[in-house]
Amino acid sequence: MASGGSGCTATAGAAALLSLVFLWLLQASAGAGAGADCHFPAVFNFGDSNSDTGGLSAAFGAAPPPNGRTFFGMPAGRYCDGRLVIDFIAENLGIPYLSAYLNSVGSNFSQGANFATAGSTISRQNTSLFLSGFSPISLDVQSWEFEQFINRSQFVYNNKGGIYRELLPKAEYFSQALYTFDIGQNDITAGYFANMTTDQVIASIPELMERLTSIIKNVHELGGRNFWIHSTGPIGCLPYALIHRPDIAAVKDKVGCSVTYNKVAQLFNQRLKETVARLRKTYPDAAFTYVDVYAAKYKLISQASKLGFDDALLTCCGHDAGPYNFDPKVGCGGKVLVKGKWVVLGKSCDDPSRRVSWDGVHFTEAANKFVFDQIVGGGLSDPPVPLRQACRSKGQ
Repeated sequence: MASGGSGCTATAGAAALLSLVFLWLLQASAGAGAGADCHFPAVFNFGDSNSDTGGLSAAFGAAPPPNGRTFFGMPAGRYCDGRLVIDFIAENLGIPYLSAYLNSVGSNFSQGANFATAGSTISRQNTSLFLSGFSPISLDVQSWEFEQFINRSQFVYNNKGGIYRELLPKAEYFSQALYTFDIGQNDITAGYFANMTTDQVIASIPELMERLTSIIKNVHELGGRNFWIHSTGPIGCLPYALIHRPDIAAVKDKVGCSVTYNKVAQLFNQRLKETVARLRKTYPDAAFTYVDVYAAKYKLISQASKLGFDDALLTCCGHDAGPYNFDPKVGCGGKVLVKGKWVVLGKSCDDPSRRVSWDGVHFTEAANKFVFDQIVGGGLSDPPVPLRQACRSKGQ
């Protein structure tokens, strides 16, 4: 009897142990399937100056000093004193800062490429950069560049080899990469700067969504499967917009931002979120994450003092003109000829880390870091997935 009881106890113990092991394996499997970080070996970015790491500088002349002063110690193709949100995304994913596709010297595309250029729009601009300030490298042009990049990079990678295998991405990276989009701000301001009414600007939004959908469809056909799409920010809080159309900026909120500009930006974002939801249904094999950058930026601007910043609408790098330290005729690093000598008028403030606005159009590195910290965890995303798990939103 004693021997039989011992056998039953041993059997029961073994069964309990097996159950625990099975439960642990189930939990581990669930964690790997639902909560584990994705492997993004590369990032391909599309956008405007909010994520341009050197595209416009390569094509139309370099961003002058003091751009880049805080982090790079010199101009680095960014319209900022340091890093952009896309730079913090790269850091978080453990990949190098993205080289601009248009930058032909010293670039490394082994883990991605940046097709964004300052002044870019979703729609094509029937004007020139010199007349309007908006780039001819619209989003569809960026998508053509991307297609050319795939074809040329893989031909060179496979046929020339050598050093090119260290500078160009592997073929499988194109389906495994994260595709980031941050564009739309310039489409709204371009309309207003062309003296369109608010109703006309709003009426243009559906066509913008159609163009964006078509371009993302093309990227998907080229292998893209993981999309991280930023909303546009509160344009009505940017000095350049406030000054360029004072009639649109006449009615302001308690922070000093244009109510009309921001309402249009919010409407654009609402349509963008709906567009991303439709893309998610159309392409169940892909992951689409909508990121509410507007909320992050407006939180910073409306609570600037509480968060350790100075006046959120006061430009750091500019010319002492008006309430925003912003002069549309003299940009950051801008010079004027005085008695035969060039004199810099667009100078940086002493401490950019205390300012939200870098040059009246773009954020400082400190502001960009705040925005990144707000969005990286997924709290402002739909679906609410963290950056490192952006591949997990398929079918959600």
